[in-house]
Amino acid sequence: MKIAVMGYGTIGSGVVDVLKINHDKIAKAAGEEVSVKYILDLRDFPGDPMEKCVIHDYQTIVNDPEVGVVVETMGGVEPAYTFVKAMLEAGKQVATSNKNLVAAKGAELIRIAREHGVNFQFEASVGGGIPIIRPLNKCLTADEIEEITGILNGTTNYMLTKMTDEGADFDAVLKDAQNKGYAEKDPTADIEGHDPCRKIAILTSMVCGKQVDFEEIHCEGITKITPEDIAYAKAMNRTIKLLASSKKVGNSYSCMVAPYLLPAEHPLCGVNGVFNGIFVHGNVLGDAMFYGSGAGKLPTASAVVADVVDMVKHTNRHIVIDWSEEKMQIVDYKDSRNAFFVRTTSDLADAKRAFGSIEEVPSLVDGEVAFTVGPLSEEDFAAAAEHIHVVNRIRLG
Repeated sequence: MKIAVMGYGTIGSGVVDVLKINHDKIAKAAGEEVSVKYILDLRDFPGDPMEKCVIHDYQTIVNDPEVGVVVETMGGVEPAYTFVKAMLEAGKQVATSNKNLVAAKGAELIRIAREHGVNFQFEASVGGGIPIIRPLNKCLTADEIEEITGILNGTTNYMLTKMTDEGADFDAVLKDAQNKGYAEKDPTADIEGHDPCRKIAILTSMVCGKQVDFEEIHCEGITKITPEDIAYAKAMNRTIKLLASSKKVGNSYSCMVAPYLLPAEHPLCGVNGVFNGIFVHGNVLGDAMFYGSGAGKLPTASAVVADVVDMVKHTNRHIVIDWSEEKMQIVDYKDSRNAFFVRTTSDLADAKRAFGSIEEVPSLVDGEVAFTVGPLSEEDFAAAAEHIHVVNRIRLG
């Protein structure tokens, strides 16, 4: 089987490396040898062992009947969408690690693949090397998935872990994460929660079988988390984690990305550093956890190559993925219910007048009152909070 790799950056080069490192194992699993014929990139790579495979026109791949599987690791929606669509329409199978593409165009590309008798797979788009897409599509189909909650971004998890362990402030740990290569020069997608937002949209779409638009998911990042918040978390025997969550509510789903204070016994509380963890609750399975390297060159490439192997084994056979282009109307986040930890410079009497029943938390900052309240709806909390001066508020997990 000849394959092409579109995008020779971190993940694309990782795919080539994995195919070399585990060549014999992959050939045995796929039932035939898998080798790279083309690498599509705007750049040249003089001196690279794969230099002779580099091309600059995607139509070369489209028009080559020898290429049966294409790997897309370019990132972004365009031109990845145009290229992937052309590959599928040419009868070529596609594996991608591109969460932006899958979140925006996944349902459409699945339909196009089905219409042309090929496959579009995207295991590496969520959770890096952690298997989650395939389990949802194959292993857990007997269950009604009632909740998926995950730490889906290694950069922010690394930062929060470092803030917790060292008491460092946000700016210091962001600079450290950038120096180590965990955070991009422009870290907005990570620290503002946009990255896990796309991922929970993909997972929810997989679970409900309809298109969940990530733009409609309420999304908060970690930019407002301070050393004082970390100190309160420790005093409460809790840990702050950025969670992406999706919970079944009637015939719909309530989705959110936000920091949460998790108790020590929560299964995601011990997921630290750049690791990811995904908690799944099924109505007959009960609880399950998926844990591992959520990013990185070789872990993510491993998941991409696993899709390649699966598609080689299913040449001329479409793998059904239940994800239609019909839109799922998710629950308005204002109607979702949460308990909250609140820091305020207002006095305790004002807090009680605003919220009614609250539970005071010993203050760690002069001039502040701290308390927990709820569960109550996001809308009711926001209305009550208008009557006091809130320094910060974090939901309780």
